[in-house]
Amino acid sequence: MAKDTAVRDKANEREAEHEITIEAPAAEVYRLLADVENWPRLFPPSVYVDRVESDGDTERIRIWATANGEPKNWSSRRVLDREGLKITFWQEVSAPPVAQMRGTWLIEPQSPHRTRLRLLHTFRAVDDTPEGLAWIERAVDENSRAELPGLKAAVELATGTADLTLSFTDWVRIEGSAKDAYDFVNEADQWEQRLPHVSSVQLTETTPGLQVLRMETLTRDGSSHVTESVRVCFPHRRIVYKQTTLPALMDLHTGYWEFEENPAGFTTAVSQHTVIIKPENIAAVLGPQAGVAEARTFIRDALGTNSRTTLEHARRHAEGRR
Repeated sequence: MAKDTAVRDKANEREAEHEITIEAPAAEVYRLLADVENWPRLFPPSVYVDRVESDGDTERIRIWATANGEPKNWSSRRVLDREGLKITFWQEVSAPPVAQMRGTWLIEPQSPHRTRLRLLHTFRAVDDTPEGLAWIERAVDENSRAELPGLKAAVELATGTADLTLSFTDWVRIEGSAKDAYDFVNEADQWEQRLPHVSSVQLTETTPGLQVLRMETLTRDGSSHVTESVRVCFPHRRIVYKQTTLPALMDLHTGYWEFEENPAGFTTAVSQHTVIIKPENIAAVLGPQAGVAEARTFIRDALGTNSRTTLEHARRHAEGRR
């Protein structure tokens, strides 16, 4: 269970510390933290992380995540200390109300297979307002409490049952432009009219390119489920997403839509999914005789069918605009 210490107030700057014990070697904990591309799989608030530049042990990354339920994005720099098992970071461009944010991951071996992980934050608010400081303090606390158990579970899973993780892709060739195919997926607010498996949809985009998509999806047996995702859009080539409201069978669902236009004039459109199965719900969803293998097959079929349907309708949309 994650532990935290009281927030320390130093003039207009505040400090917070959280920690957790992980049943895994310290080197594994460091490796997963250092690999930012996997953060959406490790940390519940993280949606997408892009390594913008790297120079030795220093790198610049851009992060899209939720804070107090709101999608935010910012840029950070990190210094990696592999020998000292330490990673320091600071926000290069913060999102209001954050004026300044820096911190440190401290990875401390307790035994060959047990690690104490401490996460330190130091922050300031825009104009040093009490309201801004309170918002940041709450966001840091909520995200840290979510991040540390998520990391603990991910590291322990990585050294345990690998068959709970499932990744796959589907693709289609489109005799049309990447822009038109991208537009079809980007305009998810129209999916209720355009896609047979979507019965209702709500799309919110208060910041251009940063979307919250909530929809009700029909399954083959006539039942339905509601999901919510945060999507980061890069016109007209890629849309990455993470589900924040999940079906019962999943502990995690991330993915992306990718559109690559060939000089010859056709486009390759790809849908990718990464899922972590929630084993304790398999029997309730698929029946008492089902196991992990049946869950993998079910998820591959359900998600793949919907993805291929969406790709096919995107193909028709793009080819119809030639």
